[in-house]
Order: sequence, then C-alpha cells, then structure tokens
Amino acid sequence: MRFVSPTYRHTQRGPLWFAPVVPALGALALALFADTASLRALGAALAVVFALVAASFATLTVRDAGDHLEVRFGPLPVFGTRIAYDTIERVEPTRSRFLDGWGIHWVPGRGWTFNLWGMECVEVTANGRRVRIGTDDRAGLATFLCDRVGIGAAAEA
Repeated sequence: MRFVSPTYRHTQRGPLWFAPVVPALGALALALFADTASLRALGAALAVVFALVAASFATLTVRDAGDHLEVRFGPLPVFGTRIAYDTIERVEPTRSRFLDGWGIHWVPGRGWTFNLWGMECVEVTANGRRVRIGTDDRAGLATFLCDRVGIGAAAEA
C-alpha cells in the first residue's frame, strides 16, 4: 500500500519579481514631474499597472484545494487556473522548452503554460487538454498528483 499525501502546497519564488518595479518607478517619476496633467495621469496609470504586475507574478503557488489542484500566481492572486482531479488523465514530469517561456500563455499543439521561472514542469492532461505547470518541485508535484488521482507512479523526466 502506497502512502498518499493528504495535501500538497508548494510556493516557488521568482528571482526576477522586481523587474516590473523598475518601469513602475520610471512611470512614477513621470507622474510626479511631467509638465502636463495628461502625462502625469499616464505616468500614474502606468506606475499602478507595473506595480500590479510585480505583485501578481512574484510567486507561483500550487496547492491541493480539495477536489481540484489550484495553480495561482501571487502574492496578489489574480492569475491562475484550477484543474479538477477527476478530469486528470495523465501526469508527466518533464522539462519545458524555450518556446514555452514564462508566465501564462497558450502554444498551439502544446497547450497552456503556467510558469514562473526555470524549465522544470509537470505536464497534466485533463479532459484531453494539456497544461504545463512550472515548478522547482517537479518530483513532489508529480508524485502527489499521481497518488491523488490514482494513475500510478510518475516517471522522472
């Protein structure tokens, strides 16, 4: 009998989370020192947008949420996805390619990618759709998912 972990939670921190802060500071300077009201308003709006991006993509948390897996960027939890356990057909620890990139996007023929940093990921096929979840805990996430949905041990890529 295999031990099934009762829950899973892992947060990966992105080393470049501060990158959007630099243009936010530039936009803030524009908001403070521009000659016209329209440029000041534009600077303020851009500063807010870049600050929100920085707060939204500093971490990637993958956690067991009862009947589904929740993948959420944060600490401002605006972007993410949920995958119901009863729809998962396949779990494969793998590596993403440069083309898969970082962030959230869809690549034709490859599916959705949710990745903060690095190339290690777990590819989950659910309802015939592929989702790549970037993680620095590839083995732990793959093992948890395989145990949780009962599809056997995951092979390490």
